[in-house]
Amino acid sequence: MTDPIPKVQLVDIGPEQAGQRIDNFLLTRLKGVPKSAIYRMIRKGEVRVNKGRIKPEYKLAEGDSVRVPPARTAQKDEAPAFIGDQLKNSLEKAILHEDGGLIVLNKPSGLAVHGGSGVSLGVIEALRVMRPQQKFLELVHRLDRDTSGVLLVAKKRSVLKQLHDDLREGHVHKTYLALLFGRWNGRQHKVEAPLKKFDLASGERVVRVSQEGKSSLTHFTQIRLFDQATLVEANPVTGRTHQIRVHAQFAGHPIAGDDKYISREQNAFFLEKGLKRLFLHAFRIEFNNSEGERVQFEAPLPSELQSVLDKM
Repeated sequence: MTDPIPKVQLVDIGPEQAGQRIDNFLLTRLKGVPKSAIYRMIRKGEVRVNKGRIKPEYKLAEGDSVRVPPARTAQKDEAPAFIGDQLKNSLEKAILHEDGGLIVLNKPSGLAVHGGSGVSLGVIEALRVMRPQQKFLELVHRLDRDTSGVLLVAKKRSVLKQLHDDLREGHVHKTYLALLFGRWNGRQHKVEAPLKKFDLASGERVVRVSQEGKSSLTHFTQIRLFDQATLVEANPVTGRTHQIRVHAQFAGHPIAGDDKYISREQNAFFLEKGLKRLFLHAFRIEFNNSEGERVQFEAPLPSELQSVLDKM
């Protein structure tokens, strides 16, 4: 049995909710509603902000009026999603730091940050099941499913808002390690190219450089040159979907193991070295904590990536 369908709600956005994406806002507000249903509501225009249609990536502003349509939610006493002991142990071991307002996690490759699009369970859903007493748990930012490394999860709305503000203002500094195809000579490289999302006929979503896209900037620093590859640090100044992956491809040096943006011929070299995943790792993040202190966390390179470098 399900709860009664509620009426349309009009929600005024306050300062603590400002900066949050509308899809994340709805996922939190409409607990138990499938993610696919929420995206369908947005696509059909049933969700409105200031009486206008919006896209899932729309970021709420203080004073916005959000129309939340009726939605049938699961029973409040419904059993939580099942997660196996292996996933629980993996996530517990992956915690790099935890305090009263924040969890810093070394996310494994292959694990989505949230459920949806054919994925029933992601990091955030698993953490909520593992910490049922924790009333607030939200992703501060995202990582692609195949990207490993540092991921921040807020345990307080005030922490989430502060970090979202800092992300918008460029006060959060992220460093990724990536192994690229070919020799990219020169120590420093800047790729500034606008990015736009495209939906292919197959239903797959890709990102491409397009003058109609959003401005995007990534700095690359050469760490080590190999015969047919280059290890780099990548620092995204903006935070677009697949930004590092597409900027690397645009520069002529796609990331090893990338199933979307590298050709089979280019990737054959890395397969011979035993690479079975995307070689992109969120290595370091630096930001101001709730006390205003500058802090830094690093996630060591996973063994499966280190072994590939050892064979280079």
